[in-house]
This record gives sequence, structure tokens and C-alpha cells, in this order.
Amino acid sequence: MTDASGPLAGVKAAVFDAYGTLFDVNAAVQRYAEAVGPDAAHLSEVWRNKQLEYSWTLSLMGQYAAFWDLTVRALDYALAVHPQVDPGLRERLLDAYRDLDAYPEVPGVLAALRKHGIRTAVLTNGNAAMVDRAVASAGLADHLDAVLSVDDAQVFKTHPDAYRIALTRLAVGQGDVLFCSSNRWDVAGAGVFGFRTAWVNRKGLPDEYMDSAPTVVIGALDGLL
Repeated sequence: MTDASGPLAGVKAAVFDAYGTLFDVNAAVQRYAEAVGPDAAHLSEVWRNKQLEYSWTLSLMGQYAAFWDLTVRALDYALAVHPQVDPGLRERLLDAYRDLDAYPEVPGVLAALRKHGIRTAVLTNGNAAMVDRAVASAGLADHLDAVLSVDDAQVFKTHPDAYRIALTRLAVGQGDVLFCSSNRWDVAGAGVFGFRTAWVNRKGLPDEYMDSAPTVVIGALDGLL
């Protein structure tokens, strides 16, 4: 049962980041970890870091590209950094990224939120085709009221225009939204924009944005309930 005095008190919409929050971004490499070899964890880390770096760099330059294209570029870079990894795995890794695993608690949390009258939505850097496939593959479509992409703003988070999409599409005010992300930079951006925020700190990382504290810190999404 939802605790009305907890982080969901007064919330009309719970808005979730997708990659790293609903979907395990390391699942693609983990699926082929044996074939990738001993550098699997580092390959996955470089892939993710470059994917994000490219999004921030483009935003600062006033440019935009589909997040899937950045995902492909980032994998190509990660494979170049690890020449010992079989390049023939490239397409299999990309296919696995299209159908990432959701964290195990996600379906139940989304269903519980909707049961208690809270609308649920995704707001992601992922382009529409990319995130729609991920949502469908993970069986989450029936648990979401909206799947929102920064495609609509043509700029990546943490730009305010990216977060504004949720207000427009869900017809809610900033104070009505609890924005949930495992990415601390994303939580900081959403908080500065005016959302209440939940940092899903799955890895127990130290805080690094002291001037934009999250409303609540949880270890997994079921910490909302």
C-alpha cells in the first residue's frame, strides 16, 4: 500500500527515467558476458559513459541526434577501446540493447502506483522508436499512461525543455510530479526544473550534487511504496 505521508503524498504523476532506472543498461553486455570475456564490465561502462557524454556534448553545441544513433556510436567507441573483444558481437549487443531487461520490481511498482490513482509515465532521452520497443519488450506498456521522449524538444536532459514535455503532455504542474531516476545528474536537473525527485541509488553511490538535493533517496523503485 502507498504511504500517503511518504514521497508520494500529493503526487499526481510519477515520471520515470528509462535507461538505468526502469531498464538495466548493463543487461546487454551481461547477456553476452562469456563471449565478451574478462573486459565485459568495463566495455559496458565505457559504452554507457560515452552514450551520455555524446548527448550532453550535442546539447551544449545546440545540436541533436537520435539517442539510438548515439548508442551505436558509443558501442563502436567501446569496442575500439577493447580491440581484444570480437567485433562480430556488435550486432548481437545492439539487438540486446533494443530489448533490455527491466529491473524485477518495476512492473509491480508501476501497477501499484496506478492502483492508487497516480499516473505513470516515462520521460527519456531515448528516441520514440527505441523506447517504445524497450517498453513493449519488457511488458510495461499496460502499466504506463504515457511514454515521452525528448524527441519532442530536440534537446537532451538536463535541459529544462526536456522536462517541460511532461507538464505539457500530462497536463500537470511541476509540484504535482515526482520524477524518479537512478542518474544523479538527471535528478539534479529535474529538481532545478521544479519537480519533486526520487534518486534511485541502486549502487549506494555518494551524493555529488549538494546544491540540488533529491526529495527522497531509495535503493530500488519499491522504496516508493
